Amino acid sequence: MLLKDKVAIVTGGARDIGKAVSKKLACEGAKVVINYYDNEVQAKETLQEIRDAGGEALIIQGDMTQQQDVDRVVQQALKAYGNEVHVLVNVAGGLVARKKLEEMDEDFFDKVVRLNLNSVFLTMRAVVPHMSSGASIVNFASQAGRDGGGPGASAYATSKGAVMTFTRSMAKELGPQNIRVNALCPGMISTTFHDVFTQDMVREKVANGTPLRREGTAQEVANLVACLASCETSFVTGTNIDINGGLAFS
Repeated sequence: MLLKDKVAIVTGGARDIGKAVSKKLACEGAKVVINYYDNEVQAKETLQEIRDAGGEALIIQGDMTQQQDVDRVVQQALKAYGNEVHVLVNVAGGLVARKKLEEMDEDFFDKVVRLNLNSVFLTMRAVVPHMSSGASIVNFASQAGRDGGGPGASAYATSKGAVMTFTRSMAKELGPQNIRVNALCPGMISTTFHDVFTQDMVREKVANGTPLRREGTAQEVANLVACLASCETSFVTGTNIDINGGLAFS
């Protein structure tokens, strides 16, 4: 029970990697506030699975690119579980669509950046005042933030690269308060993200080119999040940790 009685907020916490993170944190004893955007059915399923396993959680709808929604999620979390947040995990984000430079307009580029970068900024700004010494923030970047991403993913890769830099900056800024800030850079993880945006032949090629010869799982990512959220990694901050089966090294 690495996170017994801790309060954790997980944005985008109802499906895929976010769902695995929410369940893992609850398994480790945290009271988990699960934010979701547009799929209440999945959110309720995640909540029920946590409760069936003996965990404690609640679900709150909200668009993490909108300050009023972010504030509402945080305030409801505080109302339900006390005046402090110990863990923040920023999973919310997405590719939206694969578009090359000539296909992108300004609105599309801005939408992708808001979804992946602004959401992290807005949520951290709202949560940090309610954190104290020993708190931990885990952001989600991507391998795309390191290598530029695949075809048509330049806006996504750019926003994730910015998350990596923002993570380093916040680690420096919040370090004197003993609040740690790290990020994960997942590679090919078996989720609906790749079901939608990546062709099967590309996924197979990437998996075969990975030293471990497979895709990763959401559970493997969640396990790493739980470790970073806990005091087991109390001297780790400002890192952007690769989890890609050895496909690329930072």
